[in-house]
Amino acid sequence: MATKPEAEFQNKIAYNTKTSYVGMPISVAIKDIQTVLNQNITHLIYADSILADDNMEIKIWKTNAIQLSAENGKIKSVLPVKIWVKYRYGTQFMGLNDTREFNFNGTFTFLSDVALSNWHLSTKSNLQRIVWNESPNIQIGNKQVAITYLINPAMNWFKKDIANQVDQAIAKTCDFKPQVLDALKALAEPRLVNDKYETWLSINPLEIYATDATLEKNNVVLNMGLKANIRTVIGNKPQENVNWNQLKITKVKSIPNYFNGTIAAITTYKSAARVITNNFKGETFSSGKKKITIQEVDMWQQQDKIIIALTLQGSLNGTIYLSGIPKYNVDLQQVYFEQLDYVLNTKNVLHKSASWLLNGLIVRKIQENCTYSIANDIETGKTIAQQFLTHYSPMKGVYIDGKMDNLTFDRFELLNHAMVSYINTNGNVAISIQGLE
Repeated sequence: MATKPEAEFQNKIAYNTKTSYVGMPISVAIKDIQTVLNQNITHLIYADSILADDNMEIKIWKTNAIQLSAENGKIKSVLPVKIWVKYRYGTQFMGLNDTREFNFNGTFTFLSDVALSNWHLSTKSNLQRIVWNESPNIQIGNKQVAITYLINPAMNWFKKDIANQVDQAIAKTCDFKPQVLDALKALAEPRLVNDKYETWLSINPLEIYATDATLEKNNVVLNMGLKANIRTVIGNKPQENVNWNQLKITKVKSIPNYFNGTIAAITTYKSAARVITNNFKGETFSSGKKKITIQEVDMWQQQDKIIIALTLQGSLNGTIYLSGIPKYNVDLQQVYFEQLDYVLNTKNVLHKSASWLLNGLIVRKIQENCTYSIANDIETGKTIAQQFLTHYSPMKGVYIDGKMDNLTFDRFELLNHAMVSYINTNGNVAISIQGLE
């Protein structure tokens, strides 16, 4: 009988790369910002220790937690304060020349516009009003003299500086770069989605986009987007290839949100051979009085082709070998073999001993039975991929959600143990980052 063609492996890693745009909204509750802001703003928040320039020294301390809320698309900050003032007055003030120190309490209320600047939440705060717990006054002789007319103008002089202190604290508090990069590094770490066939999924970030920050109810929402290469790799674990230091935010008006992904439908040669063997059950191939049945089918790779071994019984007993190029029927979701023909050694043997098997009609009928469906393999691949698009959390506070549509066949990759059918899919996916620590 014919000599068995040996398997010839190419020892390559099969992978498919698609560029996608991934929505990456960052939602941070104002209460979370409030918590971290209060951790960063403690005790003394403002000090002016120069008396000579305006006859006044002033120090301001935070006395209780800052309260943040949303108001008409802005962040409202209520800051309880204790103020110490040293005031120098001279003969022009009731004929006296002296300095006095006094303390009083009150609250400052700010309104802040929000934006995103260089990875930080950027605010522009304005002091809206000052409410004193009691009117600032000093005692001169036997009289309590209100000095609100002195303190309030002083606050107006300093309110820009105080507002800047609030803005700087919020910017320091709301530095999103570490959080976003930690999330992206977690996403970029290749995930083993099928350990049996060493199938990996990885997301390699390329560019980051962002629109202006907005307030939605009681959350600050940063609509960010990620341009990334999403790869399905079969073989060794892929290497991460991202220069994190060079990732910068590009401001845009809107962010595309479409996802191009790839499902790897993996079919082992053994399972494909089992299906094809079943296809031949009850089939008899004949030419005149010569008849054969196919008892068993085996398959393996030889470079870019598939060797199909048919074990025969009947007028010819033994094994013959064909080779063909795998193709995909989109409508039937079936793999078939194009240019299916006997390998050279088999053809030479059949010329001598069973030339009737070289009949083109028999070859065509054999070819018709050498098909198998990969619908189940596609569904399995889709189910595995969907696990990573259904509130999947690679780290605390980070969630991935999305959906896949429009499955289209891309290509085959032949490995030493299986055929990989790459099925392209599109849809949308979002990475939400919730909370702030």
